[in-house]
Amino acid sequence: MTSIEKKNDVYLRIGTEQHIHHELSEYFTFEVPEAKFLQRQRRYKRWDGKIRLYSPGTGELYVGLFNYLVEWLEKMGYDYSVVDNENFGTPGETDGDVSPQTIAGFVRSLGLPVKIRDYQLKSVYSALLRYRRLILSPTGSGKSLIIYCLMRWYLKRNLEVLIIVPTTSLVEQLYKDFQSYGFYCEGIVDQIYGGKEKYTEAPVIISTWQSIYKEDKSYFKRFDAVIGDEAHLYKAKSLTGILSKCFNAKHRVGLTGTLDGLQCNQLVLEGLFGPVERSVRTAELQKAEYLSELKINILVCKHNYRRWTRVYGNLIGFDTYQDEINYIIGHRKRNKIITGLARDLSDNTLILFNYIEKHGDVLWEMLNSINKNKKLFYIHGGVPTDEREEVRQICESSNDAIILASYGTFSTGINIKNLHNVIFASPTKSRVRNLQSIGRALRKHDSKGRATLYDFADDISNGRFRNFTLNHLTERIRQYQDEKFNYSITEINLGDKE
Repeated sequence: MTSIEKKNDVYLRIGTEQHIHHELSEYFTFEVPEAKFLQRQRRYKRWDGKIRLYSPGTGELYVGLFNYLVEWLEKMGYDYSVVDNENFGTPGETDGDVSPQTIAGFVRSLGLPVKIRDYQLKSVYSALLRYRRLILSPTGSGKSLIIYCLMRWYLKRNLEVLIIVPTTSLVEQLYKDFQSYGFYCEGIVDQIYGGKEKYTEAPVIISTWQSIYKEDKSYFKRFDAVIGDEAHLYKAKSLTGILSKCFNAKHRVGLTGTLDGLQCNQLVLEGLFGPVERSVRTAELQKAEYLSELKINILVCKHNYRRWTRVYGNLIGFDTYQDEINYIIGHRKRNKIITGLARDLSDNTLILFNYIEKHGDVLWEMLNSINKNKKLFYIHGGVPTDEREEVRQICESSNDAIILASYGTFSTGINIKNLHNVIFASPTKSRVRNLQSIGRALRKHDSKGRATLYDFADDISNGRFRNFTLNHLTERIRQYQDEKFNYSITEINLGDKE
């Protein structure tokens, strides 16, 4: 008989026969797709390229994977029992005080200045009923309101709450969102990021993960509830470390607009937070007119690249992906087209790039040399949080701004409703980054009938050789089709000169 008990609110402890331990270890082991690239680095050379979610030595498995465990045991025909831990309860339990009626009544009692949508209310109810959930809800669906309602419920029960966000801008933004819902945050909600005091007795903490990930378990012991915004980032070791240190946090909710589609990454997230539940889809929000319509213009730059190398009879253009990226972002004519497009577009435009010195600085210099009386802003990791927030507020009240921003600072979470155009200046294939970046333009605004994305791609092919980033475009198109986005493809001949 296999026994399943909560060791704490992070791990299950499984007691069983040795052969079942090893079978479970094999079942919860996954190959990491990018492992072969990581193994080229010295620190990964001895790693076998696999991630293991179950330890046969300790019998430990993330609590959020309880349903997967039970499903496997039943499929294999193994008997099991679920043990009640007097301190941490039983895995898979529900809160008997939570019902659709009680949650709806509670939300009404908050006196919100906005009407909560049905799917938001359902997400709040589900997270509170099951204690833990990974809520999949796209950009513009109102995740901050879901977080606010959860936070108020936890406070009502005298629970201490940790809310983790990826950037300093989002700390400020979420704090202001709480205020906009009519909540007096002073003394109740504290913010933690660079330069802020980490040690506070406020019952609610909003913090970047970078500010607290080095703290030991004693720091996290007091938290009864943990909420992770932009949860798709939490597969990183530092973030999983934080969630593992919150061993007393019975209530766990992760929110994200996108998952990367990799099973191993999704299971890590579900293990830390709980089962995935889709709140609503982007297409549904657009149909209900909660989000703007989107038109995607894919601009394929045709390169007449002459520096070819013949390897084993085949022509190849670049030895590595990074060589190709360096060529693309250093292509002067391509950069001139990007900055000229931004200059000529009406309303507010966001240009997203990947490399600050190699690309951002170059685009910034070009924008300043061709500026047609537009407000120009340059945002990257070195720009202070208060300046980023000031830029966001300026853009909300004007229609003649160009924001040049790194993907790391503006692709996730930033809320600018008055944003009409987004330009992808750097190629990428990441599903999460693409869809999160698109989300920047989807929020509704009175001045905006439709948002437009300009996706710059590069065709440097020769015969049977297809360059790396052209293959990445194929992946992005597949993503656009999955999301039912309207797109068109236009070719731009760059000629002979770089």
